[in-house]
Amino acid sequence: MTAVGFLTVAPAQESMSSEIAKAVDALEGFDVEYETTGMGTIIEADDAKTVFEAAAAAHDAVDHERVTTFLKIDDKRGVKQTAEGKVESVEEHLGREAKSGGDGDD
Repeated sequence: MTAVGFLTVAPAQESMSSEIAKAVDALEGFDVEYETTGMGTIIEADDAKTVFEAAAAAHDAVDHERVTTFLKIDDKRGVKQTAEGKVESVEEHLGREAKSGGDGDD
């Protein structure tokens, strides 16, 4: 994968999980790999255009009067990268997992 994006799509309402599920489900129609976290969804694709298209579909899938979308893309052209690889690089410098209690003793 070359383009790694971080996407947050949310309706402006108290309970959001059912609408966020619609946004995440919309990603299935695209050639992307994704992982949803508590703060957003990491999307990986071969190019930024695919990430943009998938993000637009996720945004459109939310059925609410007001929807906010945040998209951050790292488009490293000419270099193959993955979100996991980026984390592994940081962990290599840390000498441990990049999370609290990340001493590797799971």
